[in-house]
Amino acid sequence: MNIEKFQESMYKLIVETSTKLPKDVRRAIKAAKERENAGTRSAMSLATITNNIKMADDNVSPICQDTGLPTFKIKTPVGANQIEMKQAIYNAIAQATKDGKLRPNSVDSLTGDNSGDNLGLGLPVIKFEQWEKDYIDARLILKGGGCENKNIQYSLPCELDGLGRAGRDLDGIRKCIMHSVYQAQGQGCSAGFIGVGIGGDRSSGYDLAKEQLFRSNDDVNPHEDLRKLEEYVMANANELGIGTMGFGGETTLLGCKVGVMNRIPASFFVSVAYNCWAFRRLGVAVNPETGDINEWMYQEGEEVDFGATEAEKETAASVEETNVVELQAPITEEQIRALKVGDVVRINGMMYTGRDAIHKYLSDNDAPIDLNGQIIYHCGPVMLKDEDGKWHVKAAGPTTSIREEPYQGDIMKKFGIRAVIGKGGMGPKTLAALEEFGGVYLNAIGGAAQYYADCIKSVEGVDLMQFGIPEAMWHLKVEGFTAVVTMDSHGNSLHRDVDKSSLEKLAQFKEKVFN
Repeated sequence: MNIEKFQESMYKLIVETSTKLPKDVRRAIKAAKERENAGTRSAMSLATITNNIKMADDNVSPICQDTGLPTFKIKTPVGANQIEMKQAIYNAIAQATKDGKLRPNSVDSLTGDNSGDNLGLGLPVIKFEQWEKDYIDARLILKGGGCENKNIQYSLPCELDGLGRAGRDLDGIRKCIMHSVYQAQGQGCSAGFIGVGIGGDRSSGYDLAKEQLFRSNDDVNPHEDLRKLEEYVMANANELGIGTMGFGGETTLLGCKVGVMNRIPASFFVSVAYNCWAFRRLGVAVNPETGDINEWMYQEGEEVDFGATEAEKETAASVEETNVVELQAPITEEQIRALKVGDVVRINGMMYTGRDAIHKYLSDNDAPIDLNGQIIYHCGPVMLKDEDGKWHVKAAGPTTSIREEPYQGDIMKKFGIRAVIGKGGMGPKTLAALEEFGGVYLNAIGGAAQYYADCIKSVEGVDLMQFGIPEAMWHLKVEGFTAVVTMDSHGNSLHRDVDKSSLEKLAQFKEKVFN
């Protein structure tokens, strides 16, 4: 094999997967838009999402700033040199990271040090399989942390919130799958896709679940019982009312694929791999002699091109249909107390990024800047430095906020922070602090990394770079940064309300017959 050509082909696969959604995913998102009620927060979110997809196409930039943990599944003919192929993939990953197509996401689990190139012990994940065909089938999935953290595994029999006992049968499996959709809420960037693995042990069950995500969203399961199970979940999960970003609405699930394998008598696992709407999964057929790409996978069916003008108009119209509150930091307590759940805000001025490492640091140390009245953005951006040493934002959507729940309320009170931006909402400790101190939680649209990067007009500085690019505190000057108030200073939380209502609806499926 021409290994240089193979490396070039893997680089193309990485870039295309990170920046361009496959056809089947686009069709599912288009169908969700058509189902949604106009003028709702979910409609606004879907308009922003389609705008973001188009911007990523045009800019050849990451759809979501969290480019995840790259997982390759590669089938090779007999005789292929897998050692050389693995090194070529490593080189392609490092180059794509350097070029800003991937965010540096590989962190030493013991020291917390970021390798800077997405390489390290066990990363990227590359799973080889030999087969009798005469070409290489190489597939890649980029699965971000927000949806990865909503994966779940059940050991049957078990007791489930709202559903009661799930036994070792198809009905028990059905209950587990429905519960998996409920528990993800908006934290996994719904509406999402799920892959389900029935059987195996704990590790092989999760592998089987993730393998289902490599199926086309449009395929039909050849196993009759599994086909009926997939159809049941798709027909009923969207009745939970969780909706896009957990704002409520008509679409919570965009796809469900189920696989099965044998197990030992003592164990019965149902494993669920959750994937966000930004379902970045592609594949190529590669010539084993030349290393060239012969064919791209997931290209069947209609090509949905979310036209820039149409998407931009829809986003603008969805925002303008609501009463928008203008905010500019530093923000006063009076301004915050005037906001309520459901308000849409448009931010101009400064905001400061802060994720896991920053929150832990601030809990024990002074802030590097005055944060009184300021806005913290839960975001780990993709950044590139130009020849003059100036930083530019390539992708900058929100990360899942619930990870900061142990710190957030205390940090807001300690430093006088008035607003926090993220996705998926936060818990009772933060809600109590917002009410006591006069703060607000703003939900941005998860995965809309190009849309929000366009709102960032300049990088004014950076602190705490020792934590790596995603975890540093970036000083960002923004214009027209739009988000929704989902937790206010009066004790109200949209996330708590949607969780409660969806649990009540989930309970209705306890008695619903599954055939």
